Formats: sequence, structure tokens, C-alpha cells
Amino acid sequence: MKLSQSHISEIVRAIPPSGIRKFFDLLSSIEGVISLGVGEPDFVTPWHICEAAIYSLEKGYTMYTSNKGMPELRAELSGHLESRFGLTYDSEDEILITVGVSEGLDLAMRAILNPGDEVIMPNPCYVAYPASVSLAGGAPVQVPTTEENNFEITAADIEPRITQKTKAILLGYPCNPTGAVLSKEELTQIAELAKRYNLLVVSDEVYGRLVYGVEHTCLATLPGMRERTILLNGFSKAYAMTGWRIGYAASDKEIIGAMTKIHQYTMLCAPIMGQMAALEALKANDSEVDAMVRDYDRRRRVIVKGLRDIGLSCFEPRGAFYAFPSIKVTGMTSEEFAEKLLWEEKVAVVPGSAFGQCGEGYLRCCYATALPDIEEALKRMGRFIERHRKK
Repeated sequence: MKLSQSHISEIVRAIPPSGIRKFFDLLSSIEGVISLGVGEPDFVTPWHICEAAIYSLEKGYTMYTSNKGMPELRAELSGHLESRFGLTYDSEDEILITVGVSEGLDLAMRAILNPGDEVIMPNPCYVAYPASVSLAGGAPVQVPTTEENNFEITAADIEPRITQKTKAILLGYPCNPTGAVLSKEELTQIAELAKRYNLLVVSDEVYGRLVYGVEHTCLATLPGMRERTILLNGFSKAYAMTGWRIGYAASDKEIIGAMTKIHQYTMLCAPIMGQMAALEALKANDSEVDAMVRDYDRRRRVIVKGLRDIGLSCFEPRGAFYAFPSIKVTGMTSEEFAEKLLWEEKVAVVPGSAFGQCGEGYLRCCYATALPDIEEALKRMGRFIERHRKK
């Protein structure tokens, strides 16, 4: 082993690179590609939000903020969570502003896990979930979900996997990559399990605003769950603010205090311009968010119908902005399909296997892309399927 390799941590060596970023890097080197790959809204951040950040620069707001985030933003978030969900969080010590939800996830895992602690999560799931647990010294325990059960994790699936080492359940619904949404009844059963076994639940609800024809249930609103839930959310998806990197965590003050301790030694604070923009986003009415959700819903219906019309089975996504079609009619692996599709038809998708072994045989297709591009991508995929359908 080379000297440089031997100096890399065993944990880091064992973690695979992100399957999403691999295709993102590949497509950036090819001309004329339509990307259904990265979960990036094609909407530009609403101008009044950008303007708030520009104004803050003009006024000289280029300094650190409190480690916990600007008090005004935390106070606005506290009011937002109360008005939207009836949840009361003290803005002083129960809310932490993070650099996107990804940092919140990392902080949560490092704050709660001891070496060897287990965290139960669905498979497939967002690529960062198992990695964040491993990097914190824990062990991810993945529960298979399938198209046949609507990619839903259930209490009955979770309970047999609970051991003396289980510390938490990690949920991300609406789900990236499948678009699955858990009903209030299903979440209630998982909540009862968490209480019975004294487990925490880390709930990533960054897609909570993006649901279609169903209600999103905030896990912390369920009886007895506020004190054992780490609620993670952010501004990237609902407000088209991915590059601003502003997220937040809300929970019991002991947990937020522990997360803040790590945050203050590593990130210090989220960028003040982004926090100013987030504050403006919260103060505005929801008309722009609602308009984007209506548009995503139109695109969702087009892509699901289009994928089915070209011969791919496609589970109906009820949230987020991803379709997750099966490509089993081709006999190819997910990665083989995605690579050939990129080179032959210049359409970028993410192999389902990037999200866990239960994603093998599927693709993640993001429909936050403009509708004309989705329609053209479907034509190209149709040609590809005709050529490669299993004989």
C-alpha cells in the first residue's frame, strides 16, 4: 500500500464515493446532455430573496454570526414551525442553523452515536445516510423496501432489527430517491416503536413542502415525539436555494447543545448572506413555493406517464421531485443502463444502485428539470429502450 493510502482512515477508505457526484462529473464533460440526474430545481431563487442577500452585502454584513445562527432567523423559524405544525421550539437553545441539511445530518450523528451504535434506515435511501452514520463511528442497519410495498419502511420491518446497540431510526420522507411518502398512520406506528424501545428518530424533512395529493406529516408533531425527534430541514428544495446552503435542526436543547458544540469547532456558522436570504424567504408569503410545487406536479405527471409509455414500470411518486422507474425489461444493471444512456442518447440519470442494493434495477430521474427537456429526454429514452429491450 502506498504511503498516502496507508494514512487514510479505514472508515473513509471503506466508504464508496457518492454515486450521484460520479454522474454529475461525467455529464459536465459531454456537450448536449439533458440532465435528470442532480436534484437541482431549474427555478432561480426568487429575486426578493436574492435581493436581501445583496442588500446585506451592501450594508457590510460579511462577518461571522452566532455559532447557532442569527437570532432573527432562529426566531422566525421558531414562529414558522409553530404556525405550520403547532410545534414550539425555543429559538435560543432548541434551533441550530446549519450549512444545509447535510451538515445537520452529520452533526446529529456525531452528537448521538458512540462507536458501534446502530442506526436503522430504509434501503434505498439518500446516499449520505449510511455514510454519515459510518463517519460518526456507528453502524447503518438498512431495511429493504420494494416497489411492491411502495418503498415504505414499516414498524413491522424495523422491530426485528432493533438490538441493544440500536440508538436511532433515520427517516427521510418524502423519499429521495423514490418519491415515497409515509402516511400519518405509518409514522405513528414507527413512533410507538421508538417510544417503546427508547430510540431517537432523526427525521430529514427537506422535501416536506413538495407533496402531491397527500399530506406531509411532521414526525415531531406525533404524541410524545417532539422530545425524541431531531428534525432536519432547509431551504434548498422548497425555495430553490440549493447553492445557498442553509439548513436547520430543531430538537431538545440537550441534543441541539451537543450538535452546536461540534458545529462551533468545525463550521463555526453558516454564511451570513445565506442566513439573510433565508430570513427573507420565511417572511414572504408562500405563493412562490406553491407555484413551484404546482409546476413540479405537472412535470411529475408527464414523466411518470412518459416512462410508462416507453415500457418502464414506474412507481407513482407522491413527494420530492424524483421518479424511480424499473429498467428490468432491459436486463441491464442500473449503472450499465445509466452509462449507456448517457453516451448513446445524452441523457443523464442516476443508477438506483447508488442509493443501496434495493435500488438495483432502477433509475432516479429528477423532474425538477424544465418540461421541454423532460419531454425530449423521454423521446431519447424511448429510442434507447427500443434498442435494448431484453429479447
